[in-house]
Amino acid sequence: MSATVASFSIEYHQFLDRDGHLIGDEVPELATDFDELISIYKLMVQTRTFDYKAIALQRTGKLGTYASCLGHEAVQIGIGSAMRAEDCFAPMYREYGTQLYRGVKMSEILLYWGGDERGSDFAGPRHDFAWCVPIATQCLHAAGAALAFKLRDEKRVAVTVVGDGGSSKGDVLEAMNAGSAYDLPLVIVIINNQWAISVPRSKQNHAKTLAQKGLAAGLPSIQVDGNDYIACRLVMEEAVERARNGGGTTVIEMITYRLSDHTTADDASRYRPNAEVEEAWKSEPVARLRSYLESKGHWDDTKQAELEKQAAEMVDEAVQVYMNTPSPGIASMFDYMFAELPHDLQAQKEFALKEADNA
Repeated sequence: MSATVASFSIEYHQFLDRDGHLIGDEVPELATDFDELISIYKLMVQTRTFDYKAIALQRTGKLGTYASCLGHEAVQIGIGSAMRAEDCFAPMYREYGTQLYRGVKMSEILLYWGGDERGSDFAGPRHDFAWCVPIATQCLHAAGAALAFKLRDEKRVAVTVVGDGGSSKGDVLEAMNAGSAYDLPLVIVIINNQWAISVPRSKQNHAKTLAQKGLAAGLPSIQVDGNDYIACRLVMEEAVERARNGGGTTVIEMITYRLSDHTTADDASRYRPNAEVEEAWKSEPVARLRSYLESKGHWDDTKQAELEKQAAEMVDEAVQVYMNTPSPGIASMFDYMFAELPHDLQAQKEFALKEADNA
């Protein structure tokens, strides 16, 4: 005897096609809220302008290794705009669009990548986690925050992100299982940008989707066109509010493409076909939302030129703040690790200060 004891499906959400046209019979309210969409589009352009500038700073020796967010703007801002200020965000290391929406300053991002940990002392929500370079550990941080919210009976939600490669780490599955077992107010977003550094999605596993990893934990699991801001925002809003109202954890796979190198220490042309990248540019999120706004008569070349000018000025101001920030004293590397400095580190601190005085 054999019988099917359970069956599952993964929903896919998209409202704007690659050319910026609405598809399907459903027209969500957000699609006609042009003031909101214009505001979001401006932030997308500002984020991309900042990204280009940060890469230029790194190439000229004014910034350390930097992880570009090129192509991720709809995903990132879709996440940020669906959250409330009191919610908690646990990022990876390239979620600038989310963070800028939530109040992190461009100059703080530059400080961090310039090697200054004061960049992690955000002007935005101070309860958000700092960037997490170790792969996928941020998912467990978010699960822990969500558990705290539940134990305290707070109407708050923890949101975290992980890449397609990072979703293969055990930390992600543990976070999903915790979200299921403890019914946590948590949203886990798998940002599938097709490349885990040099390993393509096709070689990571043969699953039809990455969203289905959440099914093993019994969680609602959804796939979204990550280059469609409207779809990203609406699916995130639904998941966040479900979590806030006691509905538990959701897993969302947002499909986009990493248009840049993995970081400025990488050369993606060594492993990634140029034709694939050129094709991905035809679906990128900023041009898609601009096309939609233009088709509805809410954007034009004049407005675009003014926006690009304003964005460049905003970024230049942030760069000046970064460049004019005095370097932290050498003792700062010892000051925040222990309440009482161990004797060996105390000796190292004294030595470092002495060498600095003699320099």
